[in-house]
Amino acid sequence: MKTRRSLGDMIAVSSPRISLMGSWDRTDTDTARTQEWHRKPAPLERPARSGELVRLRQRFRREATERRDRRSGDRRLRVLAYSLVLSRSARPDEDWNTLQTEAEQRGYAMGARFHDVAVPATTRCLPGSGAGCGVYTPPWKRPGWGEIERLIRGGFADGVIVLDRHNISSDDDEYHAVIKELGERYQAFIHLVIPEKLPGPT
Repeated sequence: MKTRRSLGDMIAVSSPRISLMGSWDRTDTDTARTQEWHRKPAPLERPARSGELVRLRQRFRREATERRDRRSGDRRLRVLAYSLVLSRSARPDEDWNTLQTEAEQRGYAMGARFHDVAVPATTRCLPGSGAGCGVYTPPWKRPGWGEIERLIRGGFADGVIVLDRHNISSDDDEYHAVIKELGERYQAFIHLVIPEKLPGPT
């Protein structure tokens, strides 16, 4: 005999909540739900968020320009250069040249240059959980990026210029978090030489 389950019961079983903060006070019910979740096939790919990321990044760039114009229209926006190199023996010199040329073309005043060596991420991410997990350690764990944030926080720069988004993070959630942190907390922007790749027409 079939019993009717409420919509709340079905949601509780089919949509386990996974804490992004890694809570340790799980109940047996949470464990059972997580085990059930692991048996389900993970979604192949989340929808591309490139359009949203581009708009957010451009919004903070526009706001920085408007603030500059209100304060002193003749001052150029100040940017710090950042590069992520793939090995300790690699030098970011070619990136610096490209970033300098882009800064001059955009009318930015380029300040200090920072780089980090890419270290593969050691954190394990649950497939389809929505938690951000890039290929390399997140920017906020890198010393060079930490210096970028420190100088921006201190008011020494209006933004950061990088070659492409993958120098920051290849993961949409991590990248989105960095854009918002700089823009909302420090009123700073990210300028990419190579813009995010927008999804093609469907």
